[in-house]
Amino acid sequence: MVRTRSTEAHEKVLRAALGLFGERGIDATSMDAIAQASGVSKATIYKHWADKEALLMEVMIFINGLDREPEDVDSGDLCGDLATVLSRRPPDQFDADRDRIMPTMIAYSAVHKEFGKAWRHRAMEPPRQCLKRILRRGIERGLLPATLDLDLMMALLLGPLLYRHIFQKEARQKSYDIGPKVAEAFWRAHALNAKLKPAGKAGKKRTK
Repeated sequence: MVRTRSTEAHEKVLRAALGLFGERGIDATSMDAIAQASGVSKATIYKHWADKEALLMEVMIFINGLDREPEDVDSGDLCGDLATVLSRRPPDQFDADRDRIMPTMIAYSAVHKEFGKAWRHRAMEPPRQCLKRILRRGIERGLLPATLDLDLMMALLLGPLLYRHIFQKEARQKSYDIGPKVAEAFWRAHALNAKLKPAGKAGKKRTK
């Protein structure tokens, strides 16, 4: 696929913005600075993004691998499917960039509440919908109770991952993937069949 000038300029701006947001912070980074660092005119930048927050949102989508709809999972093993979704990770290549930008991103989102709300929705809704589809299939197939509160289940499934991400950063880098363990605990607690069907070897599935 031939890269056009427009595509190249778009990528240059994304990478320049990512670097500046991580180094200077979001509020301290101007569109003029991004134009200078990327070598792309400010007029061209505004053709791609309405404002800095639109650019920031795309940067976050880019480094977190959210630019594609997550693949649905239906292997016939409900516990394994949950483990697969819970084990998905963003692209390895942007680990250092995410570590640099996330503290300033959290601070920015706390002040700019509408942006923070939009970002949380964009980041959390895709995995929520994947998990809900799996749970609905489990209910339809008689594996889970029909009275299951799906919103509550989202908190139970995603809560441990968020806790580990926020409070146990070093542990998650050095030890096992917690996703299959969370899926197994959920299955033990809520499956109608008391006998656990193991999650198998569902491992990390990182976005490429």
